[in-house]
Amino acid sequence: MIGLIKRIFGTKNERAIRRIEETLVPAVNSFKQELRGLSDDSLRRKTLEWKEQLSAIDDDKELAARLEKLMPEAFAVVKDACRRLCGSNVQVRGHDLLWEMVPFDVQLIGGYALHTRRIAEMATGEGKTLVATLPVYLNALTGRGVHVVTVNDYLAARDSEWMGAVYKFLGLTVGVIQHDQSPPQRREMYACDVTYGTNSEFGFDYLRDNGMAQTAEEQVQRGHYFAIVDEVDSILIDEARTPLIISGPTMQKQDQRLYSELKPKIQAIVRKQRELCDGYLRDAVKLCAKAKENGNDGDLDYEIGILMYRAQLGQPKHPGLLKLKTDPDNLRRLTDSEMELHKDQTKKELYAQKEHLFFAMDEKSHDADLSEKGREFLNPQDAEAFMMPDVITAHHEIDVNNDLTPQQRLAEKQRVQAESEERGERIHVTSQLLKAYCLYERDQQYIVQENKVIIVDEHTGRAMEGRRWSDGLHQAVEAKEGVRIEAETQTYATITIQNYFRLYLKLAGMTGTAETEANEFLDIYSMGVLVIPTNQVCVREDRNDSIYLSTKEKYQAVIDEVKQVHGEGRPILVGTVAVETSEHMASLLKKERIPHSVLNAKYHEQEAEIVARAGQRGTVTIATNMAGRGTDIKLADGIPDIGGLHVLGTERH
Repeated sequence: MIGLIKRIFGTKNERAIRRIEETLVPAVNSFKQELRGLSDDSLRRKTLEWKEQLSAIDDDKELAARLEKLMPEAFAVVKDACRRLCGSNVQVRGHDLLWEMVPFDVQLIGGYALHTRRIAEMATGEGKTLVATLPVYLNALTGRGVHVVTVNDYLAARDSEWMGAVYKFLGLTVGVIQHDQSPPQRREMYACDVTYGTNSEFGFDYLRDNGMAQTAEEQVQRGHYFAIVDEVDSILIDEARTPLIISGPTMQKQDQRLYSELKPKIQAIVRKQRELCDGYLRDAVKLCAKAKENGNDGDLDYEIGILMYRAQLGQPKHPGLLKLKTDPDNLRRLTDSEMELHKDQTKKELYAQKEHLFFAMDEKSHDADLSEKGREFLNPQDAEAFMMPDVITAHHEIDVNNDLTPQQRLAEKQRVQAESEERGERIHVTSQLLKAYCLYERDQQYIVQENKVIIVDEHTGRAMEGRRWSDGLHQAVEAKEGVRIEAETQTYATITIQNYFRLYLKLAGMTGTAETEANEFLDIYSMGVLVIPTNQVCVREDRNDSIYLSTKEKYQAVIDEVKQVHGEGRPILVGTVAVETSEHMASLLKKERIPHSVLNAKYHEQEAEIVARAGQRGTVTIATNMAGRGTDIKLADGIPDIGGLHVLGTERH
């Protein structure tokens, strides 16, 4: 019954689209002839007149009503400006780019969705960047400033120049926030009618303004009126709980020396742990062969599972363990044994398994915990090296000792306190070094460039210049990699991305995938989702996932498919989720002598150039899950005739 009603009347989304199509689109197009009769200066004068009228309105409701009334004509002005720019060249990132875009009717609907505080879900290639110019221009007329949020500095700079051509033609000012700008430059950019930047730059500027600025003159932002977030699902859902933290140097402590001093011991214990896990896995392989011969044996299965569990606690990313886990029987044995250990509420057997190792690792909480065996290995002469002294009891004993003078009591207390702090620092540094060696992999969580450790963003796959892990972890990774150990930092101010964007009076977003998170957007940000139809029928062919028993088989299948498609002359885009995976794919293609380009956190400065080539005949491009996001792949002549771009995802992105 519901299906029949939907077929007759359409879905809620289709009805909303139809209403906008029947009201807004004809209203916008009705100004076409009138605007064509105006000179460029006359068109710009409209902007000045509207700015003068709207900037005088202080009441938010009155302003919203006035913008609603003005919307069709303002959209028509943007459309006419785009028409007038057609055929001219726009300087974008040092290159001349021919302007050949005029908003389609469906893009007007997208602009309406953004202005009415909704998320416009538009398919890839449907021109979200251009769509944003419509509501941005309309809301910039208020003089309160509009922020357009992109996923990286390159896109912010590119869009401020590319779409900035429309705003500047119509008499608006455009700014862009980049990570290396000084406070006076930032203040100037925020003073513009339209400001482009990344979510983190906007957030950090807010923290500096409200946590560190001493006077109003030192603040750079001027309010939070309207923001349009590009790739809104990535920023407002995937990264929503990510804290933005401003930190500064702490008082100089002994930590720097301790990292270098303890490094050889940590290297030794990690090596011993690896040897231990190698032995457990060799025994597990032998027992697996025995189990294959003997058939079902519960005790044998449990023993195999326990050996695998120990290896998983000690070295979760051990290649031998990962290979064993590709067998469904072994995976079942591991799961069953782990469940058996957790059945006991006292957890005695569970803790006993940890004592077989030098330390236990927890991938989920990113933690490493030394066992008694590990403590003894690191400090065989001092049994209490990893036990914090009871400072309160020690102070009490000093106070009741009548043989000491007041000066001696003070000196003793200071000595006890200093010993406690030094021991605490050693325990802390040991823990951080263990994490650095066991849980943080080079070219996955971080890269090393110019003798510096640079964090790789887990969501975007991009290098985050100037960002550092807190609580001594960054120093531990620097010690591990043998680069200069910088001073430890402490937190001055922090805010989550979610809480920052909830500061805006009006918030809207664009993406190609929002409908699946529609409920979250509505609950958290009070934003509905409007799915905008494509201008032309989509001809892309989507295929089902292929699943393989082992990683080796999967990569071989990827290489075989790349060879086949490459042989046809079609361009191929191979998607990966990590820098390490992209480099592994590159090495496999190199063995097959297939020419290719790699786009990941290491090469993001060449992003535009690599993406521009990705649509040429016979090119093979490997990209991390979000590298190149928001940049266009232009297909060369004749490519659509042989099947177009072939996109191959190596994992679920």
